[in-house]
Amino acid sequence: MKLPPAPLSPLFLLAVVVAVGLNLRPPLATVGPLLESLRAATGMSYQAAGLLTTLPVMAMGALALGSAWVLRLGMRRGMSIGLVLILLASALRGVWAEPAGLLLSALAVGIGIALVQVLLPGVMKAGAPAAAGRLMSLYVTAIMAGAALTAALAPLLSAGLGWQATMALWALPVLPALLLWRRCAPALPAVAVAPTASGGVAVARRLRAWTLALYFGIGTSAYTLILAWYVPYYQQLGWSAQQAGLLLAGLTACEVAVGLAASWAVARWHDRRLLLVAVIAASLAGLACVVLAPLALAIPAMVLLGFGIGGLFPLTLVATLDHAGSPREAGVLVGFVQGVGYLIAGCMPFLAGGLRDALGGFEPAWMAMAGMMLVMLPMTWRLSPRSVLAYGAAAAATAAA
Repeated sequence: MKLPPAPLSPLFLLAVVVAVGLNLRPPLATVGPLLESLRAATGMSYQAAGLLTTLPVMAMGALALGSAWVLRLGMRRGMSIGLVLILLASALRGVWAEPAGLLLSALAVGIGIALVQVLLPGVMKAGAPAAAGRLMSLYVTAIMAGAALTAALAPLLSAGLGWQATMALWALPVLPALLLWRRCAPALPAVAVAPTASGGVAVARRLRAWTLALYFGIGTSAYTLILAWYVPYYQQLGWSAQQAGLLLAGLTACEVAVGLAASWAVARWHDRRLLLVAVIAASLAGLACVVLAPLALAIPAMVLLGFGIGGLFPLTLVATLDHAGSPREAGVLVGFVQGVGYLIAGCMPFLAGGLRDALGGFEPAWMAMAGMMLVMLPMTWRLSPRSVLAYGAAAAATAAA
């Protein structure tokens, strides 16, 4: 018997957003803690293994740039396809553990994640326009919570189930998220969120859109670099997979805590710049600890990186949403920013793996990341509330024309 659609109450929409967000990083976060077992079984080099993180992130970027096509699928159908792809790609790892199968599943899971990430900002704007910024912060916090649980549990589960079954296990939590979404979708307001091709071109012509995209790309590069190589780095220094996995879990737990704090802060500070400078500074301090004294300062580095990256990711997305005055504009702008940003961020795990193969260590990658983040500091001061209003006015004038 077909169930009637659930009423779109704020709590129900929040449950859907959190359930979906929890499933968007386990397929990526499980790779680092299991990397040495995976490499031993498949013979993959560090650089080739880096593709298991790079391919999904690049797929996210490519489809985000194609948001005009993605959004024409519609929120209901597109979100369902994305969640089903994540489920099937994760399950595939349980039956096809050859390098080709792992790379194919990485690409497929990236496409699924990309579909969800392009469509969900429009869902938030349509379902709860007044609370979209707070929902975005909680959504990103759920993403980081999923990564934290994966990092903590993957080494323990692998000890009993093996690395292959552990990678496939993350298909199971997708099912309740898919069911919740299927109940929620019919109750969404009928809001047109698909951008026109000309709208995407107009965004690409704006310097502010490129600034936000580069900003998001550098910040997300730090996230993908940590996600892919933090555990292998500490294993290289003599830690066990369980110890290094718990360190990554602690880092992502700090990200969750800061993400929750960010959801409170964005409602009270409309000028995001001081918050952004604080989290960038924390990230730089954490990277300095990792390079200069990774063992002695492992815990301070974990907290600082968690604080920095955990705050930077949601605050950057909230700052992007600040520039959007409608669900349509949210879809266009967030799609462009994430598209370019993820293409930038997707390069980092692959390049870091190449540096590891060539130089025998990850320290050059940490130092390169710190240099990139220094560039973000002068960019931050361009994100004043006045400039956000000016961007909105220009976007409205373009749409009217």
